[in-house]
Amino acid sequence: MRKIKEVVVVEGKTDTATLKQLFDVDTIETSGSGINEDILSLIKTVAKTRGVIVLTDPDYPGTQIRNKVIQAVPNAKHAFVAKKDAKGVKKLGIAEARHDAIIEALENAVTFSDAKESISWDEFIDLDVLGNKKRRLQVYDAFHLGYGNAKALFKRLNMMGITKEEVLKALKSQ
Repeated sequence: MRKIKEVVVVEGKTDTATLKQLFDVDTIETSGSGINEDILSLIKTVAKTRGVIVLTDPDYPGTQIRNKVIQAVPNAKHAFVAKKDAKGVKKLGIAEARHDAIIEALENAVTFSDAKESISWDEFIDLDVLGNKKRRLQVYDAFHLGYGNAKALFKRLNMMGITKEEVLKALKSQ
C-alpha cells in the first residue's frame, strides 16, 4: 500500500475511511463546512512539518473549505476530483468517488503560488473559456484544477503560473 507523506485534509470520517482503503495515509477531518480556528491551526502546524494536501468534495461547501485552508496555508498542495467522478447514488463527494479518480487526483496534486500574474485577463478572454463551458472544463481537466467558474479558473491559472501559451498547447493535445 502506497504511503502518502503529507497529511490529507478531508471533510469527514467517510472520506478518511475511503482514503485508508487506498493508501497508508494520515488525515485531518474538517467536520465539513464547520471548519474552525482550532482545525486551521492544526493544519498550519502540520503543514510546517509534513505538508498537507487538500482533498475536498467538488461542491460549494468543499470549495469554501479549500478557500479557508488557502488563506491559512498558502503553500498547501491541492488535489481535485471531478464532479463526474464523485457522484454517488444520493451524494456527491470524495467518499463516493471512483477509487482511480482519487488516486489520480492525489498523484496530480498542485501547489498554488501568489507570484506575479502569468496570464492577463485579456489573454484569458482570448482563450474563449468565458462563455464556453466545454472549453473551460477542458482547461480545468488538462491542469488538474478541479471545477469552478471562469473567474476561479483565471485565478487558479495565475496561482499555478500557467501562461496562455501553455493553455493553448494543452488544449491542442486533447
